[in-house]
Amino acid sequence: MRRRRGPRRSSRPPGPADHLNYAAYGRIAVLGHDPYATVPADLPADPVVGRVEEWKGTPSVYGPVATAVQALASHVGGDSVRLTVFVMALVNAAAFVATGLLLHRATSGDPVRQRRAALLWTANPLIVYELVAGMHLDTVAIAFVVAGLVARRGVPLGLGVAVKATVGLVALGTAWELRRSPRRLALVAGLAALTVLVAYLLAGPHSLDQLLNASKSVSLATPWKPAQRALQGVFGSGAYRAWIQAGSLLLLAALAALLLRGRPAAEREGPVVALAVAVAWLFSTPYALPWYDGLGFALLALVAWPGLEAFLVARLAVLSLAYLPARQTDQPDDLRWLVDVVRGWVAPSLLLALTIALLWWAARSGARVRTPQAPAAPRPSGPSPESRSPSR
Repeated sequence: MRRRRGPRRSSRPPGPADHLNYAAYGRIAVLGHDPYATVPADLPADPVVGRVEEWKGTPSVYGPVATAVQALASHVGGDSVRLTVFVMALVNAAAFVATGLLLHRATSGDPVRQRRAALLWTANPLIVYELVAGMHLDTVAIAFVVAGLVARRGVPLGLGVAVKATVGLVALGTAWELRRSPRRLALVAGLAALTVLVAYLLAGPHSLDQLLNASKSVSLATPWKPAQRALQGVFGSGAYRAWIQAGSLLLLAALAALLLRGRPAAEREGPVVALAVAVAWLFSTPYALPWYDGLGFALLALVAWPGLEAFLVARLAVLSLAYLPARQTDQPDDLRWLVDVVRGWVAPSLLLALTIALLWWAARSGARVRTPQAPAAPRPSGPSPESRSPSR
């Protein structure tokens, strides 16, 4: 007797499959190969590496400290993908909780700021979904750089950069805060640079290869992808990476300058400067994914900057919806419009409008800060002429 088959349903999770890539790179390292030169497709029969769904032909794009975490998880997990991913999930959760505790400690003495920090980070459903449920290594990188920024220490900053290079933007805030203490600045910068240098030297000569390649990529949901299509339509086929990179750098400089000009007063300027630069980068980079915004929210939790929260929340909401579902492997054809239309056109259009609004808002904020208020007119010392009686 034949079993009746119902309609085929997909039970695949909506999030990305990056955790499988992490497990594969850790496994490659444990097996004695270089994850920066060996791709998962080179080991298709391995019980862990062979489970990679996407990026089978791409070596690791993560820093040496990230690779160390992946290798540790693989060492514990062995041939089990489930156990390897579980260990990485524990590390990721610990980093998320540690960041929340750091933010709580940094805002101590002000219950309002502490509640705000909790809402922006620990209890933020978008952040929990992207960083905790997604198990992205950005969480570990953010924990390190927040610790370095709060404590003004070079080693945590260096470790964060050795997880993911782009979080190094936070170091600009620390540098600005220590600009009047040259010796302390030199010590912090030297320790951070030494930490990064040692990590990459231990990782081998290929550890920077994919980092340089990734910096030239353009992701589908950013406004730069329609711009790339427009350039191709006008000037013919080509990636136009140099043009896009130049445009993104100009936008980064403009946004950073406007945000810094209108930055709010604060007891510590380091987090404010770091936040301004990080937000400018998030809104200008040609390659962005939803979980990248975790850096902006962690820094925003340290800084009371009215109005900026709305831009970051709106941006993360748009990107999160654009990457549902994040996986494209074995995706049904009738869901293709989610990639072609929503991710390819709707999200870039909304983010472009949001970026223009941020430029306008930052310019207005800077103008208000720079415009001196007119002094109040002095009050007359005696009675006005109208109040004087005729007998006088």
